[in-house]
Amino acid sequence: MAKLPDLEAWAIFATVAEAGSFARAAEALSLSQATVSKAIGRLERRIGTSLFHRTSRRMALTEAGAAALERASRILEEGEAVEQEAAEQSTRLRGRIRLAAPMSFGVSRLAPMLPGFLQAHPEVELDIQLSDEVVDLVAHRVDLALRIAAMADSSLRARRLCSVRLCVVGAPAYFARHGRPGHPHDLARHRALQYAYQRGGSAWRFRHPRHGEYTQVVPTQLQANNAEVFLPALRAGLGLALQPDFLVWQDLRDGTLESVLDDWQGDPLALHIVTPPGRRRPARVQALVDYLAEGLAGEPWAREVRGG
Repeated sequence: MAKLPDLEAWAIFATVAEAGSFARAAEALSLSQATVSKAIGRLERRIGTSLFHRTSRRMALTEAGAAALERASRILEEGEAVEQEAAEQSTRLRGRIRLAAPMSFGVSRLAPMLPGFLQAHPEVELDIQLSDEVVDLVAHRVDLALRIAAMADSSLRARRLCSVRLCVVGAPAYFARHGRPGHPHDLARHRALQYAYQRGGSAWRFRHPRHGEYTQVVPTQLQANNAEVFLPALRAGLGLALQPDFLVWQDLRDGTLESVLDDWQGDPLALHIVTPPGRRRPARVQALVDYLAEGLAGEPWAREVRGG
């Protein structure tokens, strides 16, 4: 495999040629004179010829140095232009933001928030990727993601916004026909609408402050990789589902659905804003992070379901 060109050394060479001396180039680049000298030495060893004629009194370009100067100067100019453009992108609210989010949360909770951000920042372009699968932010060049999970240790930067409670819910008509489970083991006699990405699959896991943990396999009648699919079947009284509160808070408030086993908690989850590793975010990305954090903190399901 060919070695990468020594772009830094070529940029230093162009500065030395322009400045007329190693000392002035070192001062212009805020480098030591030794660093400048070593860079020129690296280049000369690499290309197998001298770039400068040096004497105690003067320095001049060799024929090879003169031939290389124009392209080396372009390397320096292009590098400065790239850095300047990148700096502008990172401090001005313009450019593209790629955002990944779970499907149901993205449609029901995220989508209504987007017009306000776009109106406030008309030069920002949003590219929204909705999927219940966990997206690799680095591989897919995603700027930020909303994740509902118990976040494992990782190199990603995560900002926790609020808890997400999983509720066992069903329609009043369903409970009238099949009874209300009082303990997780009662779920064995019920029918489940099963989320395909549910941790543990058909085995629902619960925690109780006094009775500890309990896992129960629930017979599955309908399975889907998106929890919003279950809402019509739930309202029709066809089964029970373990649903996140942001999907069912209004049905619970209106009495269309009812929750059971309220003393038993499902897997602890939380809503996070996640960004790739790195010390700095572009200003447009940070602005969207702050906007979403403020908006989601005031969501009605967050206030009403948990009384926050």
